[in-house]
Amino acid sequence: MSAKGTKKKSQTKWKQLQTKKDKDIDFSDIPELDSHFFKNAKLRLPQTKSTITMRLDPDVLKWFKEQGKGYQTRINAILKMYIDAQKH
Repeated sequence: MSAKGTKKKSQTKWKQLQTKKDKDIDFSDIPELDSHFFKNAKLRLPQTKSTITMRLDPDVLKWFKEQGKGYQTRINAILKMYIDAQKH
Protein backbone atom coordinates (compact mmCIF):
# COMPACT_ATOMS: atom_id res chain seq x y z
CA MET A 1 0.00 0.00 0.00
CA SER A 2 1.37 3.38 -0.89
CA ALA A 3 1.63 6.09 1.71
CA LYS A 4 -0.32 8.27 -0.70
CA GLY A 5 -3.38 6.01 -0.37
CA THR A 6 -3.50 5.98 3.44
CA LYS A 7 -5.50 8.53 5.39
CA LYS A 8 -4.88 7.33 8.94
CA LYS A 9 -1.80 8.59 10.72
CA SER A 10 0.43 5.79 11.97
CA GLN A 11 0.44 5.33 15.72
CA THR A 12 3.84 3.64 15.56
CA LYS A 13 6.53 5.42 17.54
CA TRP A 14 9.05 5.27 14.67
CA LYS A 15 11.85 7.29 16.34
CA GLN A 16 11.68 5.14 19.47
CA LEU A 17 11.61 1.98 17.38
CA GLN A 18 14.64 3.04 15.29
CA THR A 19 16.76 3.42 18.41
CA LYS A 20 15.84 -0.02 19.76
CA LYS A 21 18.40 -2.83 19.40
CA ASP A 22 17.30 -6.24 18.10
CA LYS A 23 18.31 -7.84 21.39
CA ASP A 24 15.83 -5.57 23.21
CA ILE A 25 12.83 -6.70 21.18
CA ASP A 26 10.58 -9.31 22.81
CA PHE A 27 9.89 -12.04 20.23
CA SER A 28 8.47 -14.52 22.76
CA ASP A 29 4.99 -14.43 21.21
CA ILE A 30 6.29 -15.03 17.67
CA PRO A 31 7.44 -18.55 16.76
CA GLU A 32 10.76 -18.73 14.95
CA LEU A 33 10.36 -19.65 11.29
CA ASP A 34 12.44 -22.68 10.39
CA SER A 35 13.24 -24.43 7.09
CA HIS A 36 10.09 -26.56 7.45
CA PHE A 37 7.94 -23.42 7.36
CA PHE A 38 9.64 -22.07 4.24
CA LYS A 39 9.58 -25.48 2.53
CA ASN A 40 5.77 -25.52 2.80
CA ALA A 41 5.13 -21.78 2.39
CA LYS A 42 3.15 -20.57 -0.62
CA LEU A 43 3.15 -17.07 -2.01
CA ARG A 44 -0.38 -15.68 -2.14
CA LEU A 45 -0.81 -12.42 -3.97
CA PRO A 46 -3.95 -10.37 -3.45
CA GLN A 47 -6.59 -10.93 -6.07
CA THR A 48 -7.09 -7.90 -8.27
CA LYS A 49 -10.57 -6.47 -8.36
CA SER A 50 -12.42 -4.98 -11.30
CA THR A 51 -13.58 -1.40 -11.16
CA ILE A 52 -17.20 -1.06 -12.21
CA THR A 53 -20.10 1.33 -12.00
CA MET A 54 -22.98 -0.17 -10.07
CA ARG A 55 -26.43 1.27 -9.49
CA LEU A 56 -27.78 0.74 -5.98
CA ASP A 57 -30.91 2.04 -4.34
CA PRO A 58 -30.02 5.09 -2.22
CA ASP A 59 -31.23 3.43 1.01
CA VAL A 60 -29.07 0.36 0.34
CA LEU A 61 -25.94 2.44 -0.23
CA LYS A 62 -26.72 4.65 2.78
CA TRP A 63 -27.07 1.59 5.03
CA PHE A 64 -23.72 0.16 3.95
CA LYS A 65 -21.94 3.50 4.31
CA GLU A 66 -23.40 3.93 7.81
CA GLN A 67 -21.60 0.72 8.82
CA GLY A 68 -18.31 2.57 8.45
CA LYS A 69 -15.17 2.24 6.38
CA GLY A 70 -14.90 -0.71 4.07
CA TYR A 71 -18.49 -0.67 2.87
CA GLN A 72 -17.46 -1.69 -0.66
CA THR A 73 -15.52 -4.65 0.73
CA ARG A 74 -18.59 -5.68 2.75
CA ILE A 75 -20.81 -5.46 -0.31
CA ASN A 76 -18.32 -7.66 -2.17
CA ALA A 77 -18.25 -10.19 0.69
CA ILE A 78 -22.05 -10.38 0.76
CA LEU A 79 -22.17 -10.94 -2.99
CA LYS A 80 -19.58 -13.73 -2.63
CA MET A 81 -21.69 -15.38 0.10
CA TYR A 82 -24.72 -15.17 -2.17
CA ILE A 83 -22.78 -16.89 -4.98
CA ASP A 84 -21.65 -19.65 -2.58
CA ALA A 85 -25.21 -20.14 -1.34
CA GLN A 86 -26.45 -20.57 -4.93
CA LYS A 87 -23.87 -23.32 -5.59
CA HIS A 88 -25.31 -25.64 -2.92
